[in-house]
Amino acid sequence: MEQVLIKAAQLILSLSILVILHEFGHFAFARLFKTRVEKFYLFFDPWFSLFKVKKGDTEYGVGWLPLGGYVKISGMIDESMDKEAMKLPPQPWEFRSKKAYQRLLIMVGGVLMNFLLAFLIYIAVLYAWGTQYLPTESVKHGIMVYETGEKIGLQDGDKILSVDNQYIENFHKIIPTVVLDGARTIQVLREGKQVDVEISDDDLALLIKSKGVMDPRLPFKCKTGKILNGSPAEVAGLEKGDVFVGIDGHDFQFYDQFTGYIKSHKNEEIAISILRDDQPQTLSVTVSEDGTIGFFPVFTEEAMSFLQYETIRYSFLESIPAGIKRGVSTVQDYLKQFKLIFSPKTKAYESLGGFISIGNIFPGAWDWHAFWNMTAFLSIILGVMNLLPIPALDGGHVTFLLFEIVTGRKPGEKFLEYAQIAGMIILLSLVLFANANDIIKLFN
Repeated sequence: MEQVLIKAAQLILSLSILVILHEFGHFAFARLFKTRVEKFYLFFDPWFSLFKVKKGDTEYGVGWLPLGGYVKISGMIDESMDKEAMKLPPQPWEFRSKKAYQRLLIMVGGVLMNFLLAFLIYIAVLYAWGTQYLPTESVKHGIMVYETGEKIGLQDGDKILSVDNQYIENFHKIIPTVVLDGARTIQVLREGKQVDVEISDDDLALLIKSKGVMDPRLPFKCKTGKILNGSPAEVAGLEKGDVFVGIDGHDFQFYDQFTGYIKSHKNEEIAISILRDDQPQTLSVTVSEDGTIGFFPVFTEEAMSFLQYETIRYSFLESIPAGIKRGVSTVQDYLKQFKLIFSPKTKAYESLGGFISIGNIFPGAWDWHAFWNMTAFLSIILGVMNLLPIPALDGGHVTFLLFEIVTGRKPGEKFLEYAQIAGMIILLSLVLFANANDIIKLFN
């Protein structure tokens, strides 16, 4: 429960920062062009608000519905659907009275703020923490694979050489590269020979949905962490901190050999040798139908020392181009992910998530490094999504404004009203679909 609350707190804080700065982008350009802003709200306020105060022509407040926020600009057809105000003659301070390029800048102000914020966060993160990664060449003992990894043709002990014959420096970017670039082969070293693992469209679909494909292979030096309630491990008497020694008299060199032995004895009783307070014990455990006994491993420092991580530090001046490069790379990767959603072969749309999925990207313990990285990523998502040419989003307004600039003809207000309604229906449908996916995943 504590982890859920921490994740929720990080999500709310992150979204609050993003919403306020996004709407401030609209607000700043509106004020620059002397356009009246009637409301500036964090979260939505149907029927009532939690807090509000009026300064000048603008009411500032906090709504009770944490689904975003908004600025209400005079003379603009938006989600408020204030048709009565639009029936009155245009006033000099209204949005509709401004020049097309001014209205365009007002509408893109929020997105510009999102991208600027993401780049500034990445610059600050790289300056403060640097960047740490696991070089692929440091994974000297190969990989241990999970169910999805096995299905696409990888095996325990494989050493990853390249993806489509291109070397990937960062081990943890191997699978994302396969998915985002639609790679067709992974080159591995298997039992001293180079092997091409073919990747089909069905394999890509599996990779998109999978929560785990592979990890670096680690020595069999671990102990029990969390034990699942009602699991075979709990029934057998395993306790947190027990050090594993072997099974049925067998010793193992690597952890995946240990789990592989368990998996090969489904519904069978095995004798697990452990050390508890440095005293040897043997416990009889009946393996479950899915080939597990229900615990999370904790690897010793000796085991983790097999992974030689690299850390790159940046001076302030070095962090600026590095942060911008990282921001641009993140935008490009997200656009590739977005493209996958429309591919019927990969069925990436089934992996769309709502607020639960977004909340779960934050760690269960408060970590400022992770928080700012996630906030920068969400800022880019918000920027890209708002650029979509859907009425009711900034991108929809921008599309109509570009049409006006190019043709010299302004879309009719009645057309804009209908487009706004259609856009709101589309957005509501997407939100419902994404959050329904979250609920389905909970029950699966």
